[in-house]
Amino acid sequence: MRRTIVAITVVVVVVIAVVLVVRGRPPEPSAPASVAVQTTTVQLGDLTNTRTMQAQLGFGAARSLKGAATGTVTKLPAPGQATELGKELYRVDDQPVVVFFGATPLFRALDAPGLKGSDVAVLMDNLAALGYSVGTRPKDATKAEFTQRVVDALKKWQKALGVEQTGTLAPGRVLVLDRPMRVGAVKAQLGAPAAEELFELTPTTRLVTLQIPVTEAGALKAGMAVMVVRPDNRAVPAKVTSVTPVAAPPENGSGPKADIVVTPDNPADVEDLDTAPVRVTVVSESRTGVLVVPLAALVALKEGGYALQLRSGELKAVQTGLYSQDKVEVSGDGVAAGLEVVTAS
Repeated sequence: MRRTIVAITVVVVVVIAVVLVVRGRPPEPSAPASVAVQTTTVQLGDLTNTRTMQAQLGFGAARSLKGAATGTVTKLPAPGQATELGKELYRVDDQPVVVFFGATPLFRALDAPGLKGSDVAVLMDNLAALGYSVGTRPKDATKAEFTQRVVDALKKWQKALGVEQTGTLAPGRVLVLDRPMRVGAVKAQLGAPAAEELFELTPTTRLVTLQIPVTEAGALKAGMAVMVVRPDNRAVPAKVTSVTPVAAPPENGSGPKADIVVTPDNPADVEDLDTAPVRVTVVSESRTGVLVVPLAALVALKEGGYALQLRSGELKAVQTGLYSQDKVEVSGDGVAAGLEVVTAS
């Protein structure tokens, strides 16, 4: 009996020991989980880098206008008013100053038949454009003659204008411009002497102007396509009209500059704006039809350079070309469009 009890006790002790050993054993390591990798493919595409510059939309360089040497200003144009052939622009001594177009301003009084010169040619051209018969004007403008026929046409125009029909014309009665323009800022006040600065004239076409260092203007050429970004962030196509170097004042110390003029392809794209700050975007570099991957797909090599990693872990060395935002041009042996490569998440 005693031996039976001892045997049972030994069995219980052994079982308890086995249980404790099993419970104290560390858990079996689980099989490593497969690591998910993010991949992309090499693409065939285009890359561009752009440069953006601050600019100003307006009507180009303004030109100051002074009136005749004598007289008092009695009427001024409104800002934005356009010049029109044969129409009054302002008044001096309550007499209209009318717009003509031509290359030569009136520099003397046309008051005697037989006068010849390019100023007579301007008068003849403008009267003819207004529908008055002046005869045939010589091709050589310096030989244009102030004939009786021109005098008669001048009187008819003066009658239509509502002024005294003298058949003569003084320089202060006509403003000769080389092209249609618009009134910018008005400088004078009514009652001011006509010889003072009266107002500014600008071109009628809206232009974009900017000034940059000459060293940065090399990539800009007349006729080059650019984009003008309006204040509402809408981009409109445009072209560089001119690139003109200008000397910086010696005291400036910033070196020579270049004046850049840009003209929108379609004037209607900016006709709702008068003057406004804009941006000009220029393509500085571009590549077409090249192999492209995200920057995150590049693997830096210890020995220098870069590689692309395949899903299998294999590395393919590549040469990098143009970097553009988050993408880069690549090339190398075995690198082709559609190749699947690992990219950083």
